This record gives sequence, structure tokens and C-alpha cells, in this order.
Amino acid sequence: MIAAIHATLSVAYKEFLHIVRDWRIMLLLLILPPFFTLLFGHAFEAGAITGVPAVLCDIDQSAESGKLAAIVRPKETLQWRTPVNTLSATPDLLRQGVKAMLVIPAGWGRSLKEGTPIPLRLILDGSDTSSASYIEGVMHESLGEFQLAQRQDIIDNLPESVLELGQELPMEVRKQLVSLMEPWTLQSEILYNPKLRFIEFVVPGIIGLILQLLTVTLMACTITRERESGTFSQLMVTSLRRGEIVVGKVLPYLGISCILIAMTIAVVYFHFDVAFRQPAVLALICLLFLLSSLGLGLLISSFCNTQTQAIQFAVFYLLPVFPLSGAFASLDALPANIRFIAQTFPLTHFCHAFRLINMQNASLDYIAGDLIFLTLAAIVTCGGAGLLLSRQTD
Repeated sequence: MIAAIHATLSVAYKEFLHIVRDWRIMLLLLILPPFFTLLFGHAFEAGAITGVPAVLCDIDQSAESGKLAAIVRPKETLQWRTPVNTLSATPDLLRQGVKAMLVIPAGWGRSLKEGTPIPLRLILDGSDTSSASYIEGVMHESLGEFQLAQRQDIIDNLPESVLELGQELPMEVRKQLVSLMEPWTLQSEILYNPKLRFIEFVVPGIIGLILQLLTVTLMACTITRERESGTFSQLMVTSLRRGEIVVGKVLPYLGISCILIAMTIAVVYFHFDVAFRQPAVLALICLLFLLSSLGLGLLISSFCNTQTQAIQFAVFYLLPVFPLSGAFASLDALPANIRFIAQTFPLTHFCHAFRLINMQNASLDYIAGDLIFLTLAAIVTCGGAGLLLSRQTD
């Protein structure tokens, strides 16, 4: 037992020297994680869309259109610009340099007074689907505010005779009319993320993305580097067992990855003011995810002959993982068959378990499935790498 531990630590020490002697790897490990954490954190800190360039074309030039413009213009979602040319039948948003255009047609104010309102024209850039739907919602909200203000003006200017006539109505009818004239409210209560901070949602994605990008790619090069330098064959003919080699290769990267997690969480905690609950459970989730990621990188490295091949395989795996794992968007937006594929990624289960613990303060039984999957992924990948290594020397 002591001899096995000594052999494993010898391999780990050798691998550690490879890491610290390569200044490029050390630069990646020490500089990129906090830099990417700050970059991604600020990119996703605010969930609301603001400053979208837009044009307001008031063809009507009536008092009513002016009131609507006064409601629409202060909205932070849109940054209003002056049209660069006259309005055509098919507006060119690209030439205008905007993402949205609100057109108030001629006669709109008069149509409101006649009770036959002409529809406003909202032209949106559909190349960005999220912005288009968000802007449309803001416009509907602004139009509702305008209608409420107009209705209140009509009520305030009603003749006294009409008000006296209204008093002759039964009390129940009057109460119903008053209720119908006022906007009904919805009392909402938000749990788990009351301030709706998007940064709270994407923290697991940021941590998982950085860790998996570095661990899989770097670990994928560990054995191929030995092959290219000619030391792999020498390592295989030693008395070291395959398990000792696998564990020894993983240990240095595991220790460095734990430091990276601490750096990333420190940046998120102190800079973005994100609190972390149940640190022991979060540490377990991160450890299992690290082992599965390192095992995957080692598995890739075990059947590749060059570092170029290893990086290509790592990138081939990572490309679908980031958009489909739910790191930065909810999995509910994906089709059922795509969600099934997404469940095969360790990053999917890492993000799911991390959010349940950190945001919803859930108990272990809610994440038992995720923990089992991450454990099996670590065992399968590390065991598979050891199996491939043993076959290569048989």
C-alpha cells in the first residue's frame, strides 16, 4: 500500500514539474480563470436588455402621438435616434442603423377620438430573436400605460350630469364598472432569486465552462506529450501499475483545478456579491465534476498519438457542450430529443445541481441523480483511460 502511494506520488510530482516548467500553461491557469470570470460575469450581470438603437417616426404629429412619445422615449430598453432618411413602404433597419422602428401613422390621434384606432406599426429586427420579443413586450407595456392615461383623462373630463346619472346605478354595478375601468393587478412573489439577477443563474455556467475548457484540453495533452517526447514508452515498461499512472496524472491537475475553483468563486463572491450556500455540498459537486472532466481529458489523451489530435478531439467534444448544457440558458427552451442528448454531458448535471443547492438551498435528495451521474462519469472515464493504457502495452 505504501509502495503504491509512493509510486503514484512520484508520477504526480513528475507531472507537476511538467506543468510548472511550462510558462504558457501556468499563464493559462493563473490569468485566464479570473479574467474570464470578470468578463463573463459583467457580460451576464444584468438580465435586462438596454440601449437598443431604435427610431420613432411620428407621422401623425398630433397631441395624442406626442403623449405616446413622452411615455416611450424614457424607456431604458431603447435608445432613440433620428431617422436618417424618409420612411418607405419597407423600412430598411440596416440602413437606419437600428434594431426597431415605431411608426405612428397619419390620422392616429383622430382615430382614437372616433373610437376606431389605427394600429401602430412596429418594425423589428428578427435576426436577434431575444431582443425582438423583449422590445415588443416593452412596446405593449408602453401602449398600456398610454391607454390608462387616456382613459383617466376621459373620466376626469366627464360632465357632471353623466356622473349624477352614474350615481343612480345600483351600488354593485357601480363597483363593477369602477373595477373594470382600473387595471387589475397581479400580486407576484419571486422565490430563490428575488432580484432576478442573471449573474446568479450563470455562475455555475461560468465556473463549469472555465474548468472544463482548461481541464479537458490540458489533460488531453498529458499522455500525447509523453508520446511525442518519447518518454511514454519508458513509463509503460516501468513497474508502475496503470492505476498508479492514471491517478498520478490526474492528481496535479486536480489540485490546480481546486485552486482555480477557489479563485473563480472568490471573484464572483467579492466582485459580483453572489452568496454561496452549503459550501460542503458545493465542494462535493465541484470535485465530482472535476474528476469527470479530468477523466475525460485523460481518456482522450490515451487514444490520441499527438497533442494536435488531442486538442481536436477535446474541441469536438466541447463545442456542443457549451450551448446545450444549460450553462447560460434554460434547457426548457430545447426540444425534447436535444434535451435527452444534453443529459449525457457532465456540465449539464453540474449546473443543475449547483443551482439547486446555491439558489434554492435544496437538500441532497434533489441532486442525488446528478451526483450519481457525475460519479459514474468519473469512474467510466478514468477507468476507460486506464483500460486503454493497459491494452496499449499488452
